[in-house]
Amino acid sequence: MSGGSVLSKEETYINDLIDFLSIPSISTDAAYEAEVRKGAEWLASDLRNSRMENVEIMETDGHPVVYADWLHQPDKPVFLVYGHYDVQPADSVELWTSAPFHPEIRDGKLFARGATDDKGQVLIHVKAIASLMEEDGELPVNIKLCLEGEEEIASPSLVPFVKEHRDKLACDAVLISDTPMIDEETPAIVTGLRGALAFEMEVSTAATDLHSGAYGGAVPNAAHHLVKVLDSFHDESGRVNVEGFYEGVPEVTDELREEMARIPFHEEALKGELGLTSLYGEEGYTPLEQIGLRPTLEFNGITSGYQGAGVKTVIPKVATAKVSCRLTGEQDPSHVFEKIREHVEATAPAGASVTLDKQIEAKAVTVDAGNEYIQKAGKAYEQFYKNRTLYPKEGGSIPIVEVFRNELGAEPVLMGFGLQSENMHAPDEHFHLSNFKRGIQTVKAYYKSFQED
Repeated sequence: MSGGSVLSKEETYINDLIDFLSIPSISTDAAYEAEVRKGAEWLASDLRNSRMENVEIMETDGHPVVYADWLHQPDKPVFLVYGHYDVQPADSVELWTSAPFHPEIRDGKLFARGATDDKGQVLIHVKAIASLMEEDGELPVNIKLCLEGEEEIASPSLVPFVKEHRDKLACDAVLISDTPMIDEETPAIVTGLRGALAFEMEVSTAATDLHSGAYGGAVPNAAHHLVKVLDSFHDESGRVNVEGFYEGVPEVTDELREEMARIPFHEEALKGELGLTSLYGEEGYTPLEQIGLRPTLEFNGITSGYQGAGVKTVIPKVATAKVSCRLTGEQDPSHVFEKIREHVEATAPAGASVTLDKQIEAKAVTVDAGNEYIQKAGKAYEQFYKNRTLYPKEGGSIPIVEVFRNELGAEPVLMGFGLQSENMHAPDEHFHLSNFKRGIQTVKAYYKSFQED
């Protein structure tokens, strides 16, 4: 194949990605419902053009799932490719250098909402399939795709969808590209994801806000009581001070410490990038261990009293906090939630009525880095990237990974092509086109590696 034809194919793929990114498939806003469906229709059309079979736009209680398959290698494994075509809102448009849904290439990067999360990475898989079909007329393995439109709103329809269509989605491994590499030349296959628990806590006192002159000093203050409860959640060492919180948390072994130490980490660079003067975390652990191996309890938002301009001297009747936990090992989110509830009931000051509303929960996921699907993926990366593949534990959560494992009995392969620096969920989101191109080649090489088995 001549260099010119390869370049032409790459240019075509990039143009297709630009078209895909031009669709504002924002799942969080009902006003964009038609655009989300347009995104699903675009994807289904591109899958048909890639010669995938049984392409369907499958309805759910929310946004649809796009499904396709090619199943003509009876002696080879079946891969399920999971990704999402919905995107975050592009608020703070004034902070974007170019319009979020008018993709623009600058310095080898494609800028648009959804570029790295997750449309660019989804299209890596679609175009790898298209390229293999164009070159060989068939695929070296069996492939199914399950591409949803609700990931950015916590996938409310996908769990029942997977359970209902368990046989249709049956596979040997689930391939997911929604995690970051270490840097532009250091690929990573994530072998651990923290679990998640999120809840809202409300503290209420009086029937109405009260005048601080008329009642101050004699009545309970909801904001004050909320702060006291929140302060009780941690001790001075940064450890979560809730009895039973650490049940199921595995010991950080010397082997794990050595594994984490192999991952490049530059504390001063991180502080500079984030605008911090110091880091903070549980004592006795490095920052990477704190992020990848230890559970946390964080405050995500606090609201109480008067928030408008000027002064309004009230004693607030209610105060709320949004709280989230990242969980590790065998921590059960429901059990952790009950332990937190017990702690709150025991520490809430007199005169405070406290309610907790659980909103999100997911268990942690750990993957054996030595399994065949992971190892072959690592070797495929190394054909196109300078540095060897690393196998980090990631601090984030992808709740659907646990669902796929439990419902399908399939191992996840978390091989992403994005970078932490690509402004996911922020203004000027972008995707390095070098990783788009090399990602396609990596996925092709990965599938081809199973031809020899």
